[in-house]
Amino acid sequence: MTVELKKPTVVGYVDRLYAYPGDEVTLRVSVCEPTKRYRAELVRLVCGETGPKGPGVKEERVASAVDGEHDGIEQRTSFGSHGIVDNLPALGAVAISVLAYPTLPGRGRQALVALGTLRLVLDETGAPALLVGDRALSAGVALRDQWWHRIEARYDPATGAAAIAATPFAGLHADRAQSAEGRLEAGAAPSGPLFFAAAPGPDGGATEHFYGKLEAPRLVSGTVDAQWDFSRGIDTARIEDVSPSRLHGRLVNAPKRAVTGSRWDGSVHHWKLDPSHYAAIHFHADDLADAEWKPSLRFKLPERMKSGFYAIKLTGSSLPFHVGLIVSPRPGARCAKLAVLASTVTYLAYANYRRRMSPGPFELAMGTLPTVDLTDVFLAEHFEFGHSTYDVYRDGYGVGHSTFRRPLFNFRPTGRFWNFAMDLCIIDWLDQQGIDYDVISDHELQDRGADLLSSYRAVMSASHPEYYSSEMLQAVEGFLSRGGRFMYMGGNGFYWRVTFPPAWPGMIELRRAEDGTRAWEEMPGQYNHATGELGGLWRRNGWPPNMLFGVGFYAQGFDNSSYYRRTAASCDPRAAFLFAGIDDEIIGDFGASGDGAAGLEIDIYDRRLGSPPHGLVVASSENHSNAFMLVNEEILSNRQGQDGAQNPAIRADMVFFETPSGGAVFSTGSIAFVASLAHDNYRNNVSRLIRNVVDRFIDPQPFAIPKP
Repeated sequence: MTVELKKPTVVGYVDRLYAYPGDEVTLRVSVCEPTKRYRAELVRLVCGETGPKGPGVKEERVASAVDGEHDGIEQRTSFGSHGIVDNLPALGAVAISVLAYPTLPGRGRQALVALGTLRLVLDETGAPALLVGDRALSAGVALRDQWWHRIEARYDPATGAAAIAATPFAGLHADRAQSAEGRLEAGAAPSGPLFFAAAPGPDGGATEHFYGKLEAPRLVSGTVDAQWDFSRGIDTARIEDVSPSRLHGRLVNAPKRAVTGSRWDGSVHHWKLDPSHYAAIHFHADDLADAEWKPSLRFKLPERMKSGFYAIKLTGSSLPFHVGLIVSPRPGARCAKLAVLASTVTYLAYANYRRRMSPGPFELAMGTLPTVDLTDVFLAEHFEFGHSTYDVYRDGYGVGHSTFRRPLFNFRPTGRFWNFAMDLCIIDWLDQQGIDYDVISDHELQDRGADLLSSYRAVMSASHPEYYSSEMLQAVEGFLSRGGRFMYMGGNGFYWRVTFPPAWPGMIELRRAEDGTRAWEEMPGQYNHATGELGGLWRRNGWPPNMLFGVGFYAQGFDNSSYYRRTAASCDPRAAFLFAGIDDEIIGDFGASGDGAAGLEIDIYDRRLGSPPHGLVVASSENHSNAFMLVNEEILSNRQGQDGAQNPAIRADMVFFETPSGGAVFSTGSIAFVASLAHDNYRNNVSRLIRNVVDRFIDPQPFAIPKP
């Protein structure tokens, strides 16, 4: 028997990651079904795809206005970053100059500056060329990649006379200048919008995208002498003409700003100290800020619906596609005592992760073969849906932006047991325990700050809250300082700093600066975000997670998970409530993720990094394999004996401590922990432990810090 496996034929996205009951939601759908018909339904997600050792996918249909069959269209995604200047005056003979730093020359024609049929490009060989229609004048020699060049061109439409020159900046390995003169087609004066880093496409979009940095473009024609200074408005989507012509432009699809330019010499490392050193913009053909699909359906969420993880489930003739959404209580509505804080920023950082589908790197890093399904295959075939912040562009530079204004392939209960799908283990367990809870999200925390948390007695994190902004951390610190109780249910949390660029709604920015266990490395001089904030690890920004949560990232391994062994501190009277009804010394030697509760990425207690002196390490993991390695920031000098089989310091610490205002923190120190909650039909020591913590944390009785 032959079984035909089909990839999704219907995908979509919503205009927000969280909403309130009764809110209107806009759904954007693209259908490649021959009939252009699809079905939509609203479902509450209870449990994700856990594999054979967990409960498996659970979802509940919720009656809503979106339910039913709908007509659709196949939508086009405009991707690739570039700049546009609209409304140019009539021009005659023109002179164009620009500084260019190509990062992928020779990979197809790439436009530097384009005005109608007049295009200054790198041709298929990587050589600068001036094109009018089908005729080209080339400088003849390919530009060296990763090097600054001044490109200059002239064209007179009355005679067809043209010239082009490319002069590399001086340096030890600089090439020689190249130039050429000749004639191109005579004809009408160049007109239309002016493009930077791309050329106008036949359908009104853009084509021939440039990989690399551009700086200081200039256009001279008659009385027009426009000069664009990219060091202006670095934190905006605007490009400024500093000439009297004031021919300002705009950026499309969020190219990278606050990048080093031709003047950068290492003397400054923050763009605000001397913006002239950062007068460049880095463009990529695979940038995406907004898919800009047409709205397909607008519908109101039910007025009465349980707070939780939801999805609009889209189905054609093949595999369903889940469009994830967090539904939170409306401000001012009745709240539960406990809130689950969904890691939507981390989901977004991982969204559309492509490297799992590339042979080699994933298997070497993970020590295992990737688990993929046909939704992953579909993503790999659709370049236009953009990247995750774990990917690199085709020129090898790291992707530092991610947007939710596109289909997101990891906001679903199926596929890889990681982040979104694993976090649903918490929801499944809470439902099984009959515990009242609300679900809130990182994005709502960013929007509302500490006010969002003020209604709750206890907040429970997800399994992997890795990416946090300063506003989010300050909100959690404020919650704890007022007596709140926080359950950190994962590992490698609160690790990287992200920002929310005001110029690009729906987007986060990340710079993997200076240190850390990372998928790529930020370039020197570019550690500060376009907002001005220093990127990189929160540990390097003076906010190690140990300070707030008692533990911080220490090691990772992806083969098998281990267990915890209780410590002497677990018998301290302060910890008695944790282990009520638990006589076992070993905790969590089971689970749906690697057969144990301590695995994947694990955290430890470390007073050097701010773990509170009165914190109790009530359990620690042991017997990790040689696949578990120290994180980069813990290694000053590499040596043998650093892996989990040889280094007893590689462990996950389970920590409890009280705060001065009557609150408390409990941390598990392991991503894999929540995957053990459902073991043996939810009757196990991990489940009992977390039930004990929840019951005490929602109890109004204040905690007291022990006397010295």
